Amino acid sequence: MNTLLSANYILATEMKPRLFDLDLQLGMDAILTMIAVFALFLIMSHLLFNPAREYLNKRKDKIKGELENAAADQENAAKLKEEYEAKLKDINKEAEEILSEARKKALANENNIIAEAKEEAARIIQRANVEAELEKKKAVDEVKKEMISIASMMAGKVVAASIDTSVQDSLIDETLKEIGESTWLS
Repeated sequence: MNTLLSANYILATEMKPRLFDLDLQLGMDAILTMIAVFALFLIMSHLLFNPAREYLNKRKDKIKGELENAAADQENAAKLKEEYEAKLKDINKEAEEILSEARKKALANENNIIAEAKEEAARIIQRANVEAELEKKKAVDEVKKEMISIASMMAGKVVAASIDTSVQDSLIDETLKEIGESTWLS
């Protein structure tokens, strides 16, 4: 066991501990590691980074296009809004004109109806006056007939009594007084 300890001691004394050990193996390992990292970077760049960049560029272009479309749509919407507002103003004016025309027509129709009603009332009054005149004439005719019948009765009495003309005149006067002058004249 002594020999084993002495061998470890010798090795430990021969190998002085170094802080950073640069030897040929470490240099080769470092170079191989750099080559592997660079190769891995190239492979990853080709397989992962380039497609990711292309995807991001396509997405950026798509978003840019959508923003341009949105701006164009917004401008179109603003133009359409202005057109519709102008049309609404025109529609309000047209509606006002139509209502004004309708009011004028209604007033004209009202005046026509009133004029026709007045004409009809005048015709009715005229017909009523004519009918009243006819009724008056009819009444006069009936009074005349009545007088004629009375006169014929008187004549019958006169003939039956055989009286002279002075008596006949007095009978006619009496009969006229009985009937009344207002009845005869109206």
